[in-house]
Parts: sequence; C-alpha cells; structure tokens
Amino acid sequence: MIRTFVGAVAAVLASLAGLWLMIAPFALGTQPESADWSNSTIMEFSTGLGVAVIGLAGAAAFAAAIYQNLVTRGLVTVRRRVPEPEPAPAPAPTGASSAELATMLAPLVEALREDLATTNGHRR
Repeated sequence: MIRTFVGAVAAVLASLAGLWLMIAPFALGTQPESADWSNSTIMEFSTGLGVAVIGLAGAAAFAAAIYQNLVTRGLVTVRRRVPEPEPAPAPAPTGASSAELATMLAPLVEALREDLATTNGHRR
C-alpha cells in the first residue's frame, strides 16, 4: 500500500514537472511574446507535454491500484447498480363506455349515500 501511494505521489510530481516544462519558456522570458516559437521552446513544450501526459496516466493507474487494494482489504465497499425493473405496461382500455361505467359504479355510490345518511355526517 505504501509503495502504491509513493508511486502516485511520484506520478503527480512528474506531471507537475511536465507542466513546468511547458510554461517555463514563457514564464522565464526566453520566448519573446510576439515572435514565433523557437526550436528550444518547441522542444521544451513537447517534452513537458509528454512528461505531463505520462505522469497523469501513472497517477490514474496508481489511484486505481490504491482503490483496488482498499476494496480487497474491505475498507471500501463497492456499490453495484441494481437495474430498475421496467414498469409494467398499462392495461389496454377495454372500450367501456361512460354508461357502462356509471352502471358499474352505481352500487358504490348508493352504499356511500346510505352510510352518510345513517351517520348524519358525523364520524364514528
């Protein structure tokens, strides 16, 4: 675990060194502002870009190794996504007309009226 952490730190430091190589010609004034890039500026920038990319790739690889080590030790739990079940399709309408619906609901409405009439609107 310590070796992977040290490797991650070294990779981050390498990427920072690469970034410094990319900006050094401009920060130190060796590259004039309005002039085309000189050969030394192109070389420093491209070298810095390569070092930064390799450093970032190394940092990502070491971070993945640290994460895997923590999962193996049981210090980090892996959450697995459970796929949500697809909703059941809505039942197709049976083609009941409003007259048939009124006929089916009439006994329910009558039972509610009787219940309200016997309780005189008071709750039991």
